Amino acid sequence: MQFYKERILNAAQLKRLSEHKYSCTSASILDAWLQPWWCWLVSKTPLWLAPNLITILGLIVNIVTTLILVWYSPDARQEPPQWAFALCALGVFVYQSLDAIDGKQARRTGSQSPLGELFDHGCDSISTVFIALGACIAVKLGEYPTWMFFQCFCAMTLFYCAHWQAYVTGTLKMGRIDVTEAQYTIIGIHLISATLGPDAWATKIQGLDIPLRLIACTLTFSTALYFVVNFAASFRHRGCGKNGSTVAGTSILSPVIPFSLVVVPAFIIFQKSESQVYENHPALYIIAFGMVTAKVTNRLVVAHMTKSEMEYYDWSLLGPAMLFLNQYFNHALPEYYVLWLCTIWVVVELIRYCGQICLEICDHLHISLFRITRQTPATASPHDKNGTNRGRRAKRVPA
Repeated sequence: MQFYKERILNAAQLKRLSEHKYSCTSASILDAWLQPWWCWLVSKTPLWLAPNLITILGLIVNIVTTLILVWYSPDARQEPPQWAFALCALGVFVYQSLDAIDGKQARRTGSQSPLGELFDHGCDSISTVFIALGACIAVKLGEYPTWMFFQCFCAMTLFYCAHWQAYVTGTLKMGRIDVTEAQYTIIGIHLISATLGPDAWATKIQGLDIPLRLIACTLTFSTALYFVVNFAASFRHRGCGKNGSTVAGTSILSPVIPFSLVVVPAFIIFQKSESQVYENHPALYIIAFGMVTAKVTNRLVVAHMTKSEMEYYDWSLLGPAMLFLNQYFNHALPEYYVLWLCTIWVVVELIRYCGQICLEICDHLHISLFRITRQTPATASPHDKNGTNRGRRAKRVPA
């Protein structure tokens, strides 16, 4: 594997990507109720506003409002001002709303393309990390670092598994309680913390010696277990590829390897750290490994859309390797500084990869990333055929 490939996608992959057809099934409860709001919102959106620009604006709002919480509570144990929780709730709401209308805007302006689906999934993979981290800070879960680790990596795992299933079956499948319900649950968590303060989650139910924050974690675990069971059940059926393989003709179990190369080192470094780098800096730690997970997830989405084999190794893994080797050599450098170096490396590598992929696809399809270059008359309804807006959206985040 070259350090940096001149091109990430070859001609055959670009051809298959341009022929890719989006396939998704959804039975979400809230989506039907929110359709009037989304349709009204997209009707007020200027026709010149590109769908990808809508998506990235929502992501930026979500990241900025979450980073405000991180600034006030980097260890998820301090108490940020209550307005910060209200702002974060607004950030998730804005992100969710803009993410829901980008596909509608694409159909409204006749600017649909495979790039829109890929760009949407890429933003969702990053947003998953920040939404989960913000929810943990809202309930001061840093007081239970192992639970916080589980909650955040559970969110990343479920999102990855959703696309793993799509890589196997060719269709992204969403249930009655899925991403939209999870996002609005997290908005509710932030509003409770904004109203009553995060210490409200330390209240113990009468008759139970368990704080509310751990009860919420237990409910999350139950929901995650439900999704995992459904995901595992999908492997009882053969994949849509040749001889029951993935869309790329590879083993249906192959995506477990690159994801394990992220999660397993994250857990080992957390457990073996003498300076307790995770316990003291959980937000930075989760952002670092979350960006590696986002990069791996993006590679899975690209592999699905191009019907290609997924590469096992990635240069973003050099970030976690820095922490691992530093521990191996008896902490030659302070772990906190190595963690910062790891974070900077993986963020730069994620931006580089996503930027290069987008530019290659734009060049192949002769389109612009943040500008509508081939607008056609808006004759289609902002609704999909099934009354939803799933033409570009796909993600899975635990409540």
